[in-house]
Amino acid sequence: MASSDSDALVTSSDPLHPANLIPELCRGFYHLGWVTGTGGGISIRQGDKVYIAPSGVQKERIHPTHMFVLPYPQPSPHADRVFLRRPAQNLKESACTPLFWNAFELRDAGSCIHTHSQHAVMATLLWPEKEFRISHQEMIKGVRIGGTGRALSFLDTLVVPIIENTPNEEDLRESMHEAMVKYPDAAGVLVRRHGVYVWGSDWEKAKAQTECLDYLFEVGVKMKLAGLPTILESYP
Repeated sequence: MASSDSDALVTSSDPLHPANLIPELCRGFYHLGWVTGTGGGISIRQGDKVYIAPSGVQKERIHPTHMFVLPYPQPSPHADRVFLRRPAQNLKESACTPLFWNAFELRDAGSCIHTHSQHAVMATLLWPEKEFRISHQEMIKGVRIGGTGRALSFLDTLVVPIIENTPNEEDLRESMHEAMVKYPDAAGVLVRRHGVYVWGSDWEKAKAQTECLDYLFEVGVKMKLAGLPTILESYP
C-alpha cells in the first residue's frame, strides 16, 4: 500500500497511538543508552496491526511518519512480508522484524523491545555459558515469566538464555526461536556481544520488564567484577 494512501494508519492525536508512542519511547531509550547509533528498537502490536520503526534512523529523531505497519498475522508465514504501510522516505524496515515476530507468535506479546545496552552486552561476556543467572535481588520481583504473567519472587533465581550473535541480525530468528522454546519461562533472550530482546503483553509491561532486566544485568555484572556470588544457596 502506498504511503500516500495509508497515512491514516500513523496519523492520530492520541498520544497512546503506537505511531506516537514508538518515537517517544525511542527517545527515552536513547537517553538510557539503549539505542545509540541507530541500533535497537521497539515494535508494538495493536489488534491485527504491528507498528515497527525503520532501520538506520537516529532513534531520538524518529517521527510517526517513519513507521512501517504490517498485518498480524501475516497472510503467508513463508512468503515475503506483507505491509499495510511503508514510509514515503527511502527507509528500510527494522532488521529486528523477524525477531519481534518470534515474541508475537511464541508469547502472544503486544510489544517487543531490543536494546544494545552495555549492561546486557557485559552480562553475555561475564557469563560465558548459555545462561545469565542471578538470585536474591529485589528487582527480580518486577520480572514476569514466559507468557503466564506470573511474577518471580525475591527467592527465585532469574535465568535468561544467551544465544550467539550472527553478522546479519535477521539470521538470529531461528536461534532465538529455539531459546524461547527451550526456556518457556524466560523473560527475554540475550544475544552475545550484541544486546537483549524483551517482550510483554503490552508496551507498558515490555518497558517495565526491560528496565528490571537491565537493572539486574548491571547489578550482576558489578557483583561478578567485585568477586561476589550472584547466586545464593540460602538467605539470610
